Amino acid sequence: MKRKHVAACHQTSLISLFLISILTPFSAIATPPRTADKTVNCDILVVGGGLSGVATAYEGLLAGRTVCLTEITDWLGGQISSQGTSALDERPTQRSRLFYSRGYLELRQRLGRKYGKLNPGKCWVSESCFMPRDGHEILKNMLKDAASRGKGKFEWFPNTVIKELEKSADGKLINSAIAIQHQPAKGAAPINTRTLSQTIEDTYGYQNSPQFTKTIISFTPKPDQGKTGGNAPKWYVIDASETGEIIALADVPYRLGIDGISYLEPSASGPNNDPYCPQGFTYTFAMEATKEPQNYPEPPFYPQYAPYYSYELKRLASFPLIFTYRRIKSSQPGKQMEFGGLKFTAPMSGDISMQNWTWGNDYRPGTSADNLLYTRQQLETTGQLNPGNWMGGLRIETLHKAEENALGFFYWLFAGTTDSQLGNDVKQPQPNIRLLSGLDSPMGTVHGLSKYPYIRESRRIIGRPSWGATEGFGIWEIDISRRNYNDEYYRNTLSPDEYRRLKAALAGLEAASVLSGQKPPEKAARRTRSTIFPDAVGIGHYAIDFHPCLTYSPPETPGNMERAGERRGGGQAYPFQIALRAMIPQQIDNLLVGGKSIATSHIAAAAYRVHSFEWSAGAAAGTTAAFALKNGVAPYQLVDDLPNPEPQLEALKRLLEKNGNPTAFPDTSIFNENWEGWK
Repeated sequence: MKRKHVAACHQTSLISLFLISILTPFSAIATPPRTADKTVNCDILVVGGGLSGVATAYEGLLAGRTVCLTEITDWLGGQISSQGTSALDERPTQRSRLFYSRGYLELRQRLGRKYGKLNPGKCWVSESCFMPRDGHEILKNMLKDAASRGKGKFEWFPNTVIKELEKSADGKLINSAIAIQHQPAKGAAPINTRTLSQTIEDTYGYQNSPQFTKTIISFTPKPDQGKTGGNAPKWYVIDASETGEIIALADVPYRLGIDGISYLEPSASGPNNDPYCPQGFTYTFAMEATKEPQNYPEPPFYPQYAPYYSYELKRLASFPLIFTYRRIKSSQPGKQMEFGGLKFTAPMSGDISMQNWTWGNDYRPGTSADNLLYTRQQLETTGQLNPGNWMGGLRIETLHKAEENALGFFYWLFAGTTDSQLGNDVKQPQPNIRLLSGLDSPMGTVHGLSKYPYIRESRRIIGRPSWGATEGFGIWEIDISRRNYNDEYYRNTLSPDEYRRLKAALAGLEAASVLSGQKPPEKAARRTRSTIFPDAVGIGHYAIDFHPCLTYSPPETPGNMERAGERRGGGQAYPFQIALRAMIPQQIDNLLVGGKSIATSHIAAAAYRVHSFEWSAGAAAGTTAAFALKNGVAPYQLVDDLPNPEPQLEALKRLLEKNGNPTAFPDTSIFNENWEGWK
């Protein structure tokens, strides 16, 4: 296979398209709607083909439903495929017990059968690192088999975006969704030739273009769907997108970025909300170790980004360590090595590494001038909330710069001699590596970058007001963190009343005595488990892991630093649950949310974002939608009478458990407050 370095390729077109995108207003870009070319009926419309979307489809198909799934790229799998992060993030105890949703277990089993081992890359960050393309193929086959087993029908729409939603007169239901599917125009380059920043505006335009031929699709419920009588929804739309695209387009309440300090989020980095500082996002790429030195010219944009790159910590300042961190193919055994207390096998010629590095190809904007996910105010200002003007809700300039930053990081690994955090005597050139590009490369793109960036933090819904959450349900830092909050910082930062509420929330069975003042906050025993939700429909476990936004704009500003206090909330978390209330948005009754857009806080979201969680949330969404259709009930009606008994909610939970989709970890009980064994 002939490969070439692409850091300098397409620069003229990249820059010219970038200039067009910032100089052309949305009113000029938006095009009038076309009549739909076809109508497709669904029981469940899933928007987003990542792990949560695939899991939703998987359970819907096993329940015998017609599932339509749209995806902006042409690969299923999100994190493990189109985003290139094909290294499963798992916690040791959960992995040792294999306590996962049934579909996630099947994915792991199929990966093992594909390679004859679970970790063909011999990476050290995970028990499983593999080729992104294989993740897509495995998931495609899983959905095909699920449709066969459950007698469901799977309608797969790659290269497809949602353009408009048609709501009922009272705004409580999505009646239809208009989508645009694109294919290469006659004589145009194949899909995945150009980067996302070069194509995304075109994909949201109704009219054909020199790049793409468009098919306009109207998704609607089946005419005979649902139980007769009543007002129960006849179909469900699931937002499993990477950026909370449908919740933004539907204009339901949501949060972005930092939540201000409160007793629920005591480690927040500031007193006020800041929607411009979510976690960084990453364009991944794959590179191959070679026998012979390679020769790459310095990209013209490299000097702009070079001041950012770093090995980050002295204990990580080893190229073999970084190469093997997320190695996705190991061609032959290398000798045992150790650096900074970490053991790994040396990279060998032919080995392939996927790169996903904080002070490398992470791009971490944190201001209103460069944030990637537009806020509601920015969407309104740019006109994207006007009918027919939706363009995906992303800042294209920031996508473009993240692409340059990622390609620049490869060149830094190859030829760089500076280090922004460790000084200029640490980094040495590594000429024996090759950037893998081409449609048959691991990322499946001509430019060599992932088809879509890995999005760590999305728009996050604010759940409906409910028992114990009068301003809208959410899952917060104190619901999952192992921190004890006894140090002076929290006493000095929170008011006495707020500190008492914090300690009461963590006091387990002693909560009432702390709130009443019978027991001083500092003497209350801290429960050692996460919050138990009566409406739990899924599980997850991961550390609260931050890739913080940077202080100054642009992120590559020399001397830039992470936003002060952003890592304060990081650390270990107890195994946690996914509450159904976190998946139900306000205002719209037939919209459910999966993946990273559920109702979590900024700090909690740093744990609720990894592979097995995404699958569990998707399994809950698919099962809930199918259950609601079968029983003629809307999801919000399953939880609207809590804390009183909810018989239909209990029936849903029994169904999930029966199907092999856990809703709680072993020995979960308000009387069991010792979860220290879960590491």
